[in-house]
Amino acid sequence: MGDLESVSLQRAIERFLQYLRVERNASELTVKSYREDLSALAGYLAEARGGTAPPPGAISVLELRGYVAALHEAGYAKTTVARRLASMRSFFRFGQREGWVKNNPARPLRNPRKPRKLPHFLSTDEIGRLLEAPPADQPLGLRDRAILETMYSAGLRVSELVGLNQSDLDFAAGVVRVRGKGRRERLAPIGSYAARALKRWLAVRRLSPREPQGPESPVFLNKFGRRLSTRSVGRMLEKYLRQTGLDGRTTPHSLRHSFATHLLDRGADIRSVQELLGHRSLVTTQIYTHVSTAGLRAAYEKAHPRAH
Repeated sequence: MGDLESVSLQRAIERFLQYLRVERNASELTVKSYREDLSALAGYLAEARGGTAPPPGAISVLELRGYVAALHEAGYAKTTVARRLASMRSFFRFGQREGWVKNNPARPLRNPRKPRKLPHFLSTDEIGRLLEAPPADQPLGLRDRAILETMYSAGLRVSELVGLNQSDLDFAAGVVRVRGKGRRERLAPIGSYAARALKRWLAVRRLSPREPQGPESPVFLNKFGRRLSTRSVGRMLEKYLRQTGLDGRTTPHSLRHSFATHLLDRGADIRSVQELLGHRSLVTTQIYTHVSTAGLRAAYEKAHPRAH
């Protein structure tokens, strides 16, 4: 155990690094990262205190807040700031165990919020090219076209798509019953293109005697007559992306992103899109308003004579 004022910050850091090596069996790379993070903190505190860093027990929450603010002002990435915060928390937690600090001054500090990446989506023209790619004169081509049309038309997750049974299809009402996250069910509308593609696929599928029949049989099957997997849908999409020359970053989820973005672009209100996507929280849906706004901004800057 140490005294709150007798252990210098540098000595405490060295003791902590030794603990990581010996007791935690940390790699040299990990120890090096902790050393860099904590040395940077010690340098900041020494400068702030006029040349001498305080002992660990004398470091306040306010000083650490100032250090984090300085990192942000210096332009450090949020991931770097988060890592340095994690290093400080571990160090002061160790200090509590050793008796150098009474309370962990880094604990109240919150990690910076990571910026949400805008979802990747396809334009309406690109969607059209993709949906036309599967051959309409082959059974698997009809299946693949029905898959792509249904995912885009109803905004389905790939897991929701492969989970569809024949009893979930209601062509008269123009909806499919979807089992989403947390076993929550919703009714998702499908358009005429998707309904037509589904009917053509089901008609061909029923011609095969080994295909499972009945209302609880899967809608989408692999060539062995078993329920299609999410992985298989991903591989199928990759094939058509190569054929059409579309962006290779596109995933099955990109069709869901495209669905939401195109609806908002054409005036759908965000609450309706939330319901259609099956999002529990409106916050999750709001990411698509950023995409839509970005598109509006680009159009404005291109067309308005005094935009620049």
